[in-house]
Amino acid sequence: MIADLHIHSTFSSDGRSTVEEIMEAAKLRGIRCVAIADHNSFSSYGTASRYEGIIAVPAEEVSSSEGHILAYGINTEIRRGKGIGETIDMIHDAGGIAVAAHPYRWWSGLGEENVVSGFDAIEAFNARSTKGSNNKASRLAKSMKKPVTAGSDAHHIDHIGEAYVELSDDITDWEGVIKAILDGSARTGGRHRKGGDTLKYGFKSITEWMGRGFRRM
Repeated sequence: MIADLHIHSTFSSDGRSTVEEIMEAAKLRGIRCVAIADHNSFSSYGTASRYEGIIAVPAEEVSSSEGHILAYGINTEIRRGKGIGETIDMIHDAGGIAVAAHPYRWWSGLGEENVVSGFDAIEAFNARSTKGSNNKASRLAKSMKKPVTAGSDAHHIDHIGEAYVELSDDITDWEGVIKAILDGSARTGGRHRKGGDTLKYGFKSITEWMGRGFRRM
């Protein structure tokens, strides 16, 4: 089973596809599991969970004071702007697992020094990150003996599935997806960001970051 565990909908300020469009696109591409992890919003899950044939993982990408943290398996929205430890605690209190998102993306990643032992897993493959950043994230996960996740980080349906994890076809619910991640059976794959795309994306993201007063999305 192919699972894209990092997608954004229009519930993210920079997302361009509705939840319905995402679910239909995933179905057409044979993706059987998605996590719509919107920036500081848990609003997509209600709609996504009603689609048959695709497992929807409850998710949110939380802006901590130090960088982005993916929350999977939560039952409520996680507040933004808190420290790493407090954010991880809130995710755990909400029944979820905390994943260090694209740790080497310097304007929104946590940075290696902040990927503390409290994380349950590390996002080792992100289609909007460079090959070098993804390789470093994979090595970090291995050195810390942490499980890995992966996702396209798609903000438009054209990019869904560009990075993913492979899971057992026997999994039938999102709880099974979380269990597979934690037991280390997830295998990552996909494409990295290309050099030309990096310059364009970096300029756009840094400009928006400056426009927000250097506040993380």
